[in-house]
Amino acid sequence: MQPNNIEKPIIGITTGDLNGIGPEVIIKTLSDNRILDLCTPVIFASNKLINFYRKLVTVEHPMNFSSTKDLTKLHPKQVNIFNCWEEEVPLQPGQLTDAAGKYAIRSLQVATQCLKDGELDAIVTAPIHKNNTQSNDFPFTGHTPFLKEKFGAKDVVMILYSHNLRVALATEHIPVAKVAETITKELLLSKLNILRDTLIKDFGIDKPKIAVLGLNPHAGDGGQIGNEDINVIKPAIDSMQQAGHLVYGPYSADAFFARSSYVNFDAVLAMYHDQGLIPFKTLAHGEGVNYTAGLPVVRTSPDHGTAFDIAGQGIADPSSFQEALFQAIDLVRQRAEYAIYTANPMRRGRIEKEKENSTSLKLEE
Repeated sequence: MQPNNIEKPIIGITTGDLNGIGPEVIIKTLSDNRILDLCTPVIFASNKLINFYRKLVTVEHPMNFSSTKDLTKLHPKQVNIFNCWEEEVPLQPGQLTDAAGKYAIRSLQVATQCLKDGELDAIVTAPIHKNNTQSNDFPFTGHTPFLKEKFGAKDVVMILYSHNLRVALATEHIPVAKVAETITKELLLSKLNILRDTLIKDFGIDKPKIAVLGLNPHAGDGGQIGNEDINVIKPAIDSMQQAGHLVYGPYSADAFFARSSYVNFDAVLAMYHDQGLIPFKTLAHGEGVNYTAGLPVVRTSPDHGTAFDIAGQGIADPSSFQEALFQAIDLVRQRAEYAIYTANPMRRGRIEKEKENSTSLKLEE
């Protein structure tokens, strides 16, 4: 899909759980009018929901918005609300309710369809809660598997990143008891190839260097603490290296982060959720972004959950959501530039020559 406007893309925003902090951080983020110079934001919700939370949020400049049911008639100088429902929905900030989950999924499904139809350039998704969203109509553990099916992707990778720290997951929301049996050489090769491709296409890194963490303590200690690191993970790394890719490991996860070894790599592949995300969230200081690699579209989200314990109090920090929105804009532009770069051999040659000249000048200095 080609962006509607590379300089000012149309970004769809889903509400997340209606009783969580999603609506609050969205309103706080979009109350800064400077964002309207960077993108045309479209919140998939209802006027009543937005007005309810606007009264609970204290900001210097209240968010102004226009309502629409037609994405061809967006207001470029205001936040746009695409009304996904008209009915009254009971709002109880901080409470886990079936209604809040139902309409969170409505927001997600409508926005995703618009993205698939080419009416949006990207989406930013506020957090949902698995306990009130999973059903026969939505049999998914979260956004990532839903988007994978929606766009027919063979495989996807969840990446959390902040500045130059990027942590990808080999497995996502599965019980720890099932991690070892889920990790296979084929799975790791799929994840590593998607990760490498997205680092090139979406992050502009020509020759990405990737670290792979071990599964067991001390990466198995040569087989003394489990055989997965030797029999499964190392062969996958060897295959990537034989194909000419800069993939290394497996590394002992505790020492890898404790010694700041991640600064020497463009990305890290962790074997399971907490192995990668506990150190990531500790290091990212609340500014992390969740990105789904492997999709034909751009989707980002903040790296936090619904935070029911502070919802409706006006104290939620919008930093991660702000960063997710900024990164969605940047990723749309980076993909468009990559498409131009790879489609035109003459332009590509000129850019590579410019890079060489720039490197030579730096060396001379």
